[in-house]
Amino acid sequence: MLEKLGEALKKTTDKISNAIFLDKNLVEQIVRELQRALIEADVSIILVKELSEKIRKVAFDERVKGIEKKEHLIKTLHDELVKILGEEKELILKEKKQTKIMLVGLYASGKTTTVAKLGNYFQKRGKKIALVGLDVWRPAAKEQLIQLGEKNNLHVFTDLKESDPVKIWKKNKKELEKYDLVVIDTAGRHDLDKELVKEIEVLNKEIKPDETILVMPGDIGQAAKNQAEKFSKSLTVTGVIITRMDSTAKGGGALSACAETKSGVYFITTGEKINDIEGFNPESFLSRLLGMGDLHSLIEKVRSVTDEKSQKKIEERLTEGNLTLDDVVEQVKSMNSLGGFDKIKSMVPGLGNAKIPEGALENQQKKVEKWEHILKSMTKSERENPELIKKETKRLGRIADGAGVKTSEVRSLLKQYDMLQTMVKDSSDFDMSKGVNPRQLQKLMKKFGKKRMKF
Repeated sequence: MLEKLGEALKKTTDKISNAIFLDKNLVEQIVRELQRALIEADVSIILVKELSEKIRKVAFDERVKGIEKKEHLIKTLHDELVKILGEEKELILKEKKQTKIMLVGLYASGKTTTVAKLGNYFQKRGKKIALVGLDVWRPAAKEQLIQLGEKNNLHVFTDLKESDPVKIWKKNKKELEKYDLVVIDTAGRHDLDKELVKEIEVLNKEIKPDETILVMPGDIGQAAKNQAEKFSKSLTVTGVIITRMDSTAKGGGALSACAETKSGVYFITTGEKINDIEGFNPESFLSRLLGMGDLHSLIEKVRSVTDEKSQKKIEERLTEGNLTLDDVVEQVKSMNSLGGFDKIKSMVPGLGNAKIPEGALENQQKKVEKWEHILKSMTKSERENPELIKKETKRLGRIADGAGVKTSEVRSLLKQYDMLQTMVKDSSDFDMSKGVNPRQLQKLMKKFGKKRMKF
């Protein structure tokens, strides 16, 4: 995600920190490098010029001297970059009342998949979710939403034969009253034409959504500003979701454009999987770009792949130290659902530059599939108490034969179990009920990363 920009920003802050004297040549070199990186990330040239002038002003301010000047310069750079990214905007659902969210945007912006991601995000947080398919123009849009719903246990309401979105809404309106959150997919076009505007306005009047969220792809760059302004004229846009932030170096343009138009970004999506969505926090985002980690987003990601009931059960067993082999496999599957260690390492302070062997994540996925076969070959008592298997070689052979794997692969699962048990014993102050201790989490993640890379 914007790796080149992150590397350039890190390089800039390092140069300032390591400089003995901040002379004119060094300042101009820093400004040029920063300008190049921001322009490549598609940030508005006007904003880049403003930032450059502020850096020069602070650097040549004679009232500030020595170390204080360097710290002041880095703080100015940090604050101005956060300003470019925009203010934090959190999507909060109503308490004990239904919330309706309507997603709008142009064709191919990723609305339908974002509807499912948003529904899954809040379902994992204990909300009863309904998805509504009102895109009657794009071929197979309604079918796609149905498939996403079935795959992720989300209720979908639409009508495959009906071509009037208002009629689809009215037909399902009564049934939808049972849900805490209703997320609505609408049609897009290649441009914001009169026909699309009219349809959105009619739907807006009929549905009366609590939130109208504009979905824009990250690679749209500075054109995001024009799109945000056009949609805002047609209806009240309450926030933005920027998609495809994993595949573009131009995402800075979309983020800065939204900040300019005062269109707060609620979420960004960072991949194709259902859990690849995260709340946008400018401070955390910049922290990750600078290689300083982002534990808040990591914790949110962990929550997004496990529902609240499962979390509580696992937390209880972690606290008691009564892990089972089922827990081990579920934990590793959760890691894979997060995108694997390679994807989340940037969120853990100190691990941003860790090297992951090529193909390691694919191998881990295949290993999990074998482990699931191994579990099916075990008795309930063996899954709950793996020590039984270690004591009797016959059990090991029987389980391997039943699963169609080698005994070494059964031992690999047992090794993973031992590793997790050790981590639990080493983390007695890691009490979820009292909140997460960032240092402890960092220590555990480092240990987990090193041990997994040995496999």
